[in-house]
Amino acid sequence: MIHVQNFHKTYRETVAVQDLSFEVQPGEILGLVGPNGAGKTSTLRSIAGIIPPTSGKLVVAGHDIVSDPIAAKRKLAYVPDDPKLFDTLTIWEHMEFVAAAYRVSDWRERGESLLQRHDLTGKRNTVAQELSRGMRQKVAICCAYLHDPQVLMFDEPHVGLDPRGIRQMKDSILERAKLGTSIVVSSHLLNEVEDMCSRLLILHKGKCLFFGRMDEARTTFAGERGDASLEEIFFHATEGSEETAGTVS
Repeated sequence: MIHVQNFHKTYRETVAVQDLSFEVQPGEILGLVGPNGAGKTSTLRSIAGIIPPTSGKLVVAGHDIVSDPIAAKRKLAYVPDDPKLFDTLTIWEHMEFVAAAYRVSDWRERGESLLQRHDLTGKRNTVAQELSRGMRQKVAICCAYLHDPQVLMFDEPHVGLDPRGIRQMKDSILERAKLGTSIVVSSHLLNEVEDMCSRLLILHKGKCLFFGRMDEARTTFAGERGDASLEEIFFHATEGSEETAGTVS
């Protein structure tokens, strides 16, 4: 569903991502982790077609995001770390807008179900500028799910959510994966990533330090310790020597 090959992204003289390759199969949840400035958001925004890659190939559900952007974007949904809603639209009007943009018919029952699932039914007629940070995040998640995308990408999805909201979001992501959706979750909350993800991609200074299964990451960065946490793996990888860069499974 997601195929990234030799992806480079530069901003003038700054190299944000260098020669990155990975893929996400249907039903997989990929955890994308790395320190601030590692290139995670640049990678997600490029796959989503928000910013152009400097070079490389980015394919979503069989469609190249550069040469066939409309077809690719119809298959994906991206929830950024700070969703920008329309201040004067209500929650329900956001759902209407997304349904129209993606040409989704018979969406209202699904929309009602999504609002109920994320505790937004009582706020459906509230304009976005009156919503809390967490509620705005929930609206963005509901809008992302509305057109039933084959690819979902989340950048710091836990920000602003209370414990119940985090649990609801996690459960919904796991359910989507069971239905065959390909999912990427980028987050600094490593315990949440570890709970959800079947595969791991570690970025550091724009380079891939590791791409593979969680058990392979433990072997690579924690030796024989099969119980090593993702936090331990993360620090071993990002604070260790540069000679591990490029490890791919």
